[in-house]
Amino acid sequence: MPGSGENVIKADINKERLLKTFTGLLRINSPSFREKEIGDLLAGRLRERGCRVITQKYDKSFNVIAFKKGNTARIQPLFLSGHMDTIEPTEGIQFSIQADRVSSTGNTVLGADDKSALAQILEALAVLQENDLPHGDIEIVFTSAEEKGLCGAKNLDFKRIRSRYGLVLDSGGSVGKLVVAAPSHITYEMRITGKAAHAGIEPEKGINAIRVAAEVISAVPNGRIDAGTTANIGIINGGTATNVVPKEVILHGELRSHDYKNLHNTRRAIFDTARRIVKKNKAGIHIDDHEEYQSFKISEHDRFLEFMDGVVKRCGITPVHAITGGGSDANILNKRGIKTINISTGMQKVHSNQEYILLKDLYKGSLLVLNAITGFVKFSGE
Repeated sequence: MPGSGENVIKADINKERLLKTFTGLLRINSPSFREKEIGDLLAGRLRERGCRVITQKYDKSFNVIAFKKGNTARIQPLFLSGHMDTIEPTEGIQFSIQADRVSSTGNTVLGADDKSALAQILEALAVLQENDLPHGDIEIVFTSAEEKGLCGAKNLDFKRIRSRYGLVLDSGGSVGKLVVAAPSHITYEMRITGKAAHAGIEPEKGINAIRVAAEVISAVPNGRIDAGTTANIGIINGGTATNVVPKEVILHGELRSHDYKNLHNTRRAIFDTARRIVKKNKAGIHIDDHEEYQSFKISEHDRFLEFMDGVVKRCGITPVHAITGGGSDANILNKRGIKTINISTGMQKVHSNQEYILLKDLYKGSLLVLNAITGFVKFSGE
């Protein structure tokens, strides 16, 4: 198997330190666009690990970019990334450390998405440094506001990045899962305008925007369109009072597909259907849509994927190739020419107050990162 190496490295992950790092990160409240406290801590930890660190600001937040120089002659860098923010609610987070896991115990998420990734990368860098293990150049990026539409990755200063291969640690499930495909994603706002009137005196003079919107919602493609395409209307706002025929309704929806043609065929079907229904009801409509990110797919015979299969196997894990319906920073990175695989950190039931991570997966995830770094020396030299 090309570039997979022969043996797992002899140095081991410091489980106690890894857990301490992870739980310390969990205690920091870091919702999207409010990452300063955790960003400052991470920048300091990266410097302790021998990295040169910069804070790259953009209009709403910032990314932490770190560079660790290799101790071999190889010039091919490896890119590692996780995101600093968490989905809310996280204020006053409560968790328990049990014999086999760390779990949320309150009404908040745990925050393993994506603080498990941050801890696993920091621990791998610590073991690398302590044991003077051979490695090439490493580029580390901790992004912000991933949960709000991959904002940090979209605003990343790619002129600072040289890597052509990377790992994003931002997938749930047991360690060993390698996300090899993710969809394109379009969001839209549909503003339907009727005509206001007094609902008790002259309702016939009004055009009820809520009823028009309801007809649109019931008619447009929705849910699972085909094996790789989904559509959803997730937010409805409209109306002012029960005695007023509502003048305006705003619908917010999304489309996802692994097939770019199917994505835009579904988009056209939704918008054309909505316009037809609105026109029939003598109402008005305005639609804004935005492509959030584009799909990626990594071939089963790709050399970097084969390398990562070998890394996973050397850690005593069976690799699993996954096709996901969600996006991540890996979508942005692949689009920008960095072949990136999104790997699982072991986090489970993310975005809920039942979120947890098994301690064995927290450990295995860091071990996998460590072996990817050391194994990449041979891969990049082939």
